Amino acid sequence: MSGRIRYCPADHTYTLSPTCPKCGRPTAVAHPARFSPEDKYGNYRRMAKND
Repeated sequence: MSGRIRYCPADHTYTLSPTCPKCGRPTAVAHPARFSPEDKYGNYRRMAKND
C-alpha cells in the first residue's frame, strides 16, 4: 500500500488503495505531477493540449 492518497474518478471516492473499495475500479493518484523548470517534454505537452 502506498502512502499517497488516491482518487476514484468513477464515484469520487478518496482512498489509499489501488482499487476503489466501493466500485472495484482502479484509482488514480490525486496529486498533480511535480513541477520542474527543466521540463524536457513541456513543449510537446503544450502543443498536444492546443490541438
